[in-house]
Amino acid sequence: MSQPDMIKELLLAQDQDGKLSEKQVKILEAAVEIFSEKGYAATSTSEIAKKAGVAEGTIFRHYKTKKDLLMSIVTPTLTKVLAPFMARDFVKKVFENDHNSFEDFIRLLIKNRYEFAKKNLPIIKIFLQEIAFHEEIREQYKAIFNEQVKKKFFAIIEHFQEKGEITDLPPTTVIRLSITTVIGHLFTRFIVLPNQDWDDEAEIERTIEYIMKGLRKDER
Repeated sequence: MSQPDMIKELLLAQDQDGKLSEKQVKILEAAVEIFSEKGYAATSTSEIAKKAGVAEGTIFRHYKTKKDLLMSIVTPTLTKVLAPFMARDFVKKVFENDHNSFEDFIRLLIKNRYEFAKKNLPIIKIFLQEIAFHEEIREQYKAIFNEQVKKKFFAIIEHFQEKGEITDLPPTTVIRLSITTVIGHLFTRFIVLPNQDWDDEAEIERTIEYIMKGLRKDER
């Protein structure tokens, strides 16, 4: 089975702590595929075992519970795959560019996250579907965001506030409004209505317009 780039990265990340057996690789591949299609709660370990071509007991020899199996996918994705990506690529491309306007920054942010989600959809679907239900995932994500992104995001907001381009709301509020809108767009696009006849370019521009109307400084 051809694996998306992130699944390959995930398996490499897992192997840093010791070589995975062939059966473990098959279990992880099957779990990623079924979790992304059906969600964690609706997936049984028997389904994963059948898809992986192993006995159900084999799963429990490697992972004590279904939750352990989920975390074995999400944890290295966040700490060993997403975190380095955010540090090397995401932050460099999005936060360390010289943006002519806050609108240009938001456009680059949305398009970057859209391409990333599209390229790595199975893992991203699991992350977006499960983050609301698992405190461990939320805490790991918050730690990565605070370490890698928060200060640079604050600096960009304050820069365009000083230029008078966006409203003088607290930077944490601007971040909340911007990120929830971007994540909401991606969640709807790839999870809620993935089969909708999307005009992605037009929808991205509408999302940008929505954010900017809320944040643009009142000239009155």
